[in-house]
Amino acid sequence: MEMRDIEIFLTLAEELHFGRTAQRLHVTPARVSMAIKKQERRIGAILFERTTRRVALTPAGEQLRTQLSAGYQQIMDGIENSVAAARGTSATLTLGTMGPQAWLLGELLESFQREHPAVRVLHRDINPVHPLDLLRSGDIDVGHLWLPVREPDLTVGPVTHACAQVLVVAASHPFAVRASVSREDFGDLTFVAHRSTIPPYMEEVFQPFRTPAGRTIARGPLVSTWDDQLKGVSSGHAVIAAVAESARFYPWPNLVYIPIRDAPQVSWALVWRKGAANPAVAALARFAGAAVTARSRAGSS
Repeated sequence: MEMRDIEIFLTLAEELHFGRTAQRLHVTPARVSMAIKKQERRIGAILFERTTRRVALTPAGEQLRTQLSAGYQQIMDGIENSVAAARGTSATLTLGTMGPQAWLLGELLESFQREHPAVRVLHRDINPVHPLDLLRSGDIDVGHLWLPVREPDLTVGPVTHACAQVLVVAASHPFAVRASVSREDFGDLTFVAHRSTIPPYMEEVFQPFRTPAGRTIARGPLVSTWDDQLKGVSSGHAVIAAVAESARFYPWPNLVYIPIRDAPQVSWALVWRKGAANPAVAALARFAGAAVTARSRAGSS
């Protein structure tokens, strides 16, 4: 079985939708269908049950996914590590971050530069409305993104830290006097909207589509950037959810940051393209992983 066919199978097993699978892998639905039929002929078993309304894994498909997932990731990681080892760690690394997250990574990056002085780190700002675009275009080598990221063309590295969430409202908003809010309160609010390639599962980390009780959460004005979001909030037309550190870095006088008491913490991790040829990517990932492990051990001692 070819690597591309394995990638198609694993993506379809996650999405359970031929169109979305094709879109994620930048191929046609016909290519996805052809790859699955080829695998089914080779294995001699049906891997997916297909109807006009749904796609579901068969027991044979579930078994194959279990067997392939870990091995596929090990192969991709092994290729990346081998490339890094062969070429050394002297390179230019373009790192994309979002707002206050760059500051939160400061200590880690300073330590990395001391240990790898031959690596030149350049910084780019990632637009949170389009968090994956710079990675996929090759404009950055590694991005610092909130999780989950479940894209077959991207590798998720070590988690660097986690942040609490806050609701951002205009000072004139009725919620501005509250000490805290819950996610059920989101059903009474209007959040910003967008036209973006961001996967829905990433968007709903900050902006769920429904409340815990199932109420629809309204979307309002279209935004294209983080600045658009803050302006939309300050005008009173919408609200947003953001990391708690935003209150420190964007203290606009007409904005109020309210803790969301039942929102899960947001984990952040290094993410890069699979098969990335830049040896500094693997070096940074290894360094970050070791730093996180050391911090965890120190905290438990």
